[in-house]
Amino acid sequence: MINCILASTSTIYRGTYLDYLFPSLEELFLHTEEILFIPYARPSGISYDDYTEIAAKAFQKLGKHLLGIHTFQNPSKAVQNAQGIFTGGGNSFVLVSELYQQNLIQPLQEVLKKGTPYLGTSAGSNIAGPSIRTSNDMPIVYPPSFDTLGIVPFNINPHYLDPDPTSKHKGETRETRIKEFHQFNDIPVVGLREGSWILVQNQQTTLMGDGLTARIFEKDKIPYEIEANTSLEYLK
Repeated sequence: MINCILASTSTIYRGTYLDYLFPSLEELFLHTEEILFIPYARPSGISYDDYTEIAAKAFQKLGKHLLGIHTFQNPSKAVQNAQGIFTGGGNSFVLVSELYQQNLIQPLQEVLKKGTPYLGTSAGSNIAGPSIRTSNDMPIVYPPSFDTLGIVPFNINPHYLDPDPTSKHKGETRETRIKEFHQFNDIPVVGLREGSWILVQNQQTTLMGDGLTARIFEKDKIPYEIEANTSLEYLK
């Protein structure tokens, strides 16, 4: 019954905040007038109020009212009563730390599994998988656990970048790091490129994005590409 969009990013080249997702968001939040925003990831240390204002302006274009969860005295109750939920990007470790501090992991799992519409971008998509162990972010804080919502059975690596053969950078590539993850873990990983998103709706999980592909990593398998409009149901 899960009904969500898990996007790599909130903005693509020459776009404005969330605009490339507007057609899909109109459908996702069709019967939703008010959306609860979770700004805990705080990109670049932005304040909760400023981050919420950015998101609210985008949703105003869709005729939706957005409220920051930090303005509620009881965040758990706010989640339980939410018509729709959006978790923005930023630092996944900061986000997860605050979700645990506010005791929101279980309430989020419960409402999302019951069908509350959910949008995640970047860090907000990272938490949809079983863990944030394939995040690109620096662990600047130490959450009680790396375990997250598990509303999809695979991890997501947002902003996935392919190796650049012309680069002088000699550090690990995204692919190398994900292969390292699979030395210790069995969970599949979806390398989600900019402009791509995952739609979970009507008991189907599908890669979306105009003409885009995603790179799939499974333990003990050679990484491979899948096209947009491909089902991800087989990744268990």
